[in-house]
Amino acid sequence: MSTVTTDPHAHAEHEHHHGPAKGLKRWLYTTNHKDIGTLYLLFALTMFFIGGAMAMVIRAELFQPGLQIVEPNFFNQMTTVHGLIMVFGAVMPAFTGLANWLIPMMIGAPDMALPRMNNWSFWILPFAFSILLLSLFMEGGGPSFGWTFYAPLSTTYSNDSTALFVFSVHIMGISSIMGAINVIVTIMNLRAPGMTYMKMPLFVWTWFITAYLLIAVMPVLAGAVTMVLTDKYFGTSFFDAAGGGDPVLFQHIFWFFGHPEVYIMILPAFGIISAIVPTFARKPLFGYASMVYATASIALLSFLVWAHHMFTTGMPVFAELFFMYCTMLIAVPTGVKVFNWVATMWRGAMTFEVPMMFALAFIVLFTIGGFSGLMLAITPADFQYHDTYFVVAHFHYVLVTGAIFSIMAAAYYWLPKWTGHMYDETLGQWHFWCSLISVNVLFFPMHFVGLAGMPRRIPDYALQFADFNALISIGGFAFGLSQLLFVALVVKCIKGGKKATAQVWEGAEGLEWTIASPAPYHSFTTPPEIK
Repeated sequence: MSTVTTDPHAHAEHEHHHGPAKGLKRWLYTTNHKDIGTLYLLFALTMFFIGGAMAMVIRAELFQPGLQIVEPNFFNQMTTVHGLIMVFGAVMPAFTGLANWLIPMMIGAPDMALPRMNNWSFWILPFAFSILLLSLFMEGGGPSFGWTFYAPLSTTYSNDSTALFVFSVHIMGISSIMGAINVIVTIMNLRAPGMTYMKMPLFVWTWFITAYLLIAVMPVLAGAVTMVLTDKYFGTSFFDAAGGGDPVLFQHIFWFFGHPEVYIMILPAFGIISAIVPTFARKPLFGYASMVYATASIALLSFLVWAHHMFTTGMPVFAELFFMYCTMLIAVPTGVKVFNWVATMWRGAMTFEVPMMFALAFIVLFTIGGFSGLMLAITPADFQYHDTYFVVAHFHYVLVTGAIFSIMAAAYYWLPKWTGHMYDETLGQWHFWCSLISVNVLFFPMHFVGLAGMPRRIPDYALQFADFNALISIGGFAFGLSQLLFVALVVKCIKGGKKATAQVWEGAEGLEWTIASPAPYHSFTTPPEIK
């Protein structure tokens, strides 16, 4: 055992050197997992509002039938960029921010394993999204082919901004892959002594599995956008039948990325809910091992369901059956999770603080989104639902009341640990109830207009859909405004409030609740012992 200096001055000097730098340089050069987590979270919140503003344009146009306020081409740019921003700019960076903040504290590590790469993976993101957003101001406008950028819309018929779109997606993908490598290396190498894999919190497990999914599928997305680029600018014909290519091939490549991607956006949410429910039910999580295996099963099955997005492309019947059954099969491990959360609450001493409210709303509303997913899995039924607002309703239930609600729950749950202050409970309850009511006014009627035949991605609609669309738009504006309450709450909480204890929540378990609130700049510089 080597000796350690005990000179207090040397110690003070060392401490001073490792505090945060002052001003802008702190954020620009930081390799600290807490700083980088904060940057990701603030970036995601900014993108959430930019993507939300685009959704407001969409809902304003659809408030009444007829072409009202924007050109059809601009409407298509809004639907496209709204989707890209929300998926790659809001949901994924928010989860990455949570991973950066929490994983080291949860496993007793001093930081992420690759801190400089961590800084780089964040700081390329503002450039990626600047490129994407600035393309909207080009002559001919930004990308207008849907966030799924199907060929030939993105090749033969797209405008000049396509190259910028491709470049920005490449940068997002590079960032995601670096973040995922960092998560895997950290979890595999930096767990405190005694923290075996089956003792890790579920949030760590879900992110561990998510990171492998990211590394597996982001290169597929990179391949898809590169083929779009060369088809458009360099005379290849991967997706052009005239040159021996196939436009349906694009859909296979895209959705082979795209379906695991939607699980990338929900697995960390499962981890968050699995942390919050036991705390407020004051009971340990029911069926921990089954939750880990269910997460792994979802990840593996996610590679076998991609063509359920393509039932109407004229696939062989065998393929339609295969993808139908695999899609239904994936509901089993997801159902296991829902039953385990409910079993955790069963006869628990429950309280209903804001994180728990969002978690409960998640369980109910995510399950509704899951059920409409099962409906869409039925091939002959999907022939009717495909490309209608029923699909829009389905994926917004799993992504808004699923992913976004879980991120909200996480923010309320860990905010006192981050800031050292308790948030304003009354303001939080207002935010929750306004969001809950408006989000259902916004998305539930979409099931009905979809079943009645209203197509997606169209700036105008038949007169029989007018009343429902006015209602949907009102719900949309209300939901958007409700999120301003959240910003007010976060600002207020950062500035001050009731001092938070180390544990914050009575019933909270895990290493992050053993360190002071606010969490010190460096935590677990000596690893904790796990009993």
